[in-house]
Amino acid sequence: MKAILTLLLVAAPAMADTMLIEDFSDGAETRWRYISDRVMGGISDGRAEIGNEGKISYAQLRGTVSTANNGGFIQIRQDLQTRLPTDATGVALRVRGNGAKYYVHLRPDAARRPWQFYQAGFATSADWQVITLPWSAFEPQGGLATGFAPEDIHSIGIVAYGADYDASLDIDWITTAPHQ
Repeated sequence: MKAILTLLLVAAPAMADTMLIEDFSDGAETRWRYISDRVMGGISDGRAEIGNEGKISYAQLRGTVSTANNGGFIQIRQDLQTRLPTDATGVALRVRGNGAKYYVHLRPDAARRPWQFYQAGFATSADWQVITLPWSAFEPQGGLATGFAPEDIHSIGIVAYGADYDASLDIDWITTAPHQ
């Protein structure tokens, strides 16, 4: 599957404007970091690992999210090695989960505090599915202005957030969304 995705990203004219952000192969564990609300006194607990099924490598986010002590998140986060293209229209990711809601958090250069990011949620199912989140789906958090320029995003997070639940999310790949 990753070989097909890579070929499409490189060769297909309709996909030429799509940028691969991550496919969780070859050293992904060094590009992503696990963070929980424990950094601010929360009690959520979890882990992130790279899983494999056949030729598919994917990130696994697992844990228990608790809103006790003003907490409520576990996440994996990556500082982008390459800025997003100015004409990108959103992000797409291939995921499967336990039916819970998860989020993509984008941190722009303008974010000065950890709670400042743009957030878009997505539902999961037990089957692999492709989720496309247009920029218009991202809501500012922590006092950021509405709207952002894609090239100003410097990190991306995949987050279990905002409620008490058991998180179980697999992420196969992340790209910029195909141009319309």
